Amino acid sequence: MTGLSLQGIDYNYGARQALSGVSFDVAPGAFCALLGPNGAGKSTLFGLLTHLFTTQNGHITIAGHDLRATPRKALAEIGVVFQSPTLDLDLSVLRNLTYFAALHGIGGTQARHRSMAALDRLGMAERAHEKARDLNGGHRRRTEIARALIHRPKVLLLDEPTVGLDAAARAAITDHVHELAALEGLTVLWATHLTDEVRDTDRLIILHQGRVLEDGTAGAIRAGQPLSDVFLAKTGPPA
Repeated sequence: MTGLSLQGIDYNYGARQALSGVSFDVAPGAFCALLGPNGAGKSTLFGLLTHLFTTQNGHITIAGHDLRATPRKALAEIGVVFQSPTLDLDLSVLRNLTYFAALHGIGGTQARHRSMAALDRLGMAERAHEKARDLNGGHRRRTEIARALIHRPKVLLLDEPTVGLDAAARAAITDHVHELAALEGLTVLWATHLTDEVRDTDRLIILHQGRVLEDGTAGAIRAGQPLSDVFLAKTGPPA
C-alpha cells in the first residue's frame, strides 16, 4: 500500500494552468522531497492534498483512502505544517498542542499525554510550559511539527517548513523529520526550493511550471553532480 498517491492531477486558476498531469506515489515510511522554484505549483498541490480546494481531474489517495470519495477518512491520516506560522503566541507550547488535540476529539489526560509524547519526539518537552512567543524560530517550527503529530497521522505534509530559519535551525528540523520517517514509518512530503535540504537517499520529485520533471532518488537524479546545478539547469531560465 502507498502512503500517498497522486494520479493525473490538473488544476487551473482561470486560464492559467497551475498543475498538469502530476502523478507520483510515496511509499509508507519514505521521505519525499518536492523540489521546485517559487511558482512551480507546490502550494497548489498542498492545497489539493489538504482539501482546501478540489479538482475533478485525477485522483489522490492518502493512506489507502480516496480523498474525493472518503475525504474525512483521508484527511484524518494527514498532519500538516504550512509555510506561514500558525501558533497562538499567547498560549504555552503545551496549550497550543492540547487545543489542537481537542479539535480532533482528544481531550483530558489523553491530550496531555499525546502532546508531551509529541514534544519529546521533537526535543521540546522541556519547553512545554513556555509561551510560544518566547521561542526562537526553530523551536516554533518544532512545536508546529509536534502539533501535527497529535492525532497520529500516517502522512506528514510540510510546505517550505524552514523558511526564515538560519542554517543550523534548518538542518536540525530536516534531521528531526528524517528521523520520524525512518524510525516511525511516517510518510513525509517535504516541499522546498532549497537543494541542501535533500539527501541522496531521499525520494525526489522536481516540479516546474506545474509538471513533474524528475522522479527518483536524489542521488540517481544528480548523478554525481551538485544537486543545485542539476536543479538550476532544469528549472532556470533558458540559456
